[in-house]
Amino acid sequence: MRSRQGADGRNIVVGIDGSSASTAALRWAVRQAQLTGASIDAVMAWQMPPSFAWISESATGVGDYRRQAHRVVAEAIRQSHADEAGVKIEPWVQEGHPAHVLIEASRGAQLLVVGSRGHGGFASALLGSVSQNCIHHASCPVLVIRADGGR
Repeated sequence: MRSRQGADGRNIVVGIDGSSASTAALRWAVRQAQLTGASIDAVMAWQMPPSFAWISESATGVGDYRRQAHRVVAEAIRQSHADEAGVKIEPWVQEGHPAHVLIEASRGAQLLVVGSRGHGGFASALLGSVSQNCIHHASCPVLVIRADGGR
């Protein structure tokens, strides 16, 4: 996957997974894009469960996974109110590990925005493994947004 930003690198990549944190991340990115004139790539990665690896593509419903991923991205874009803000959002749905897909999509981008999960008391779980991977390996700045707005 290659990033689709223009030569000036004025795009913001946002990780979408259907969570309230990723919706908050996309809304934040829309406001930032309004200020900077950037476009947004809304990226969702999906993977087949490892236990399905030996089953044929038609039997596992790979198409169902893709269709559901497209629905999730479309709903996140709708909830972002980007049309009202005059911000262009390109949906991306890619098979692969979410962190790897986001890191690749953000090459040359202005910014990568992801949501945090905050599921428990362990330090590594506070951000989530995808957020942690992106922070450590992305080649652009990474912003992690909490679903609760930082409260």
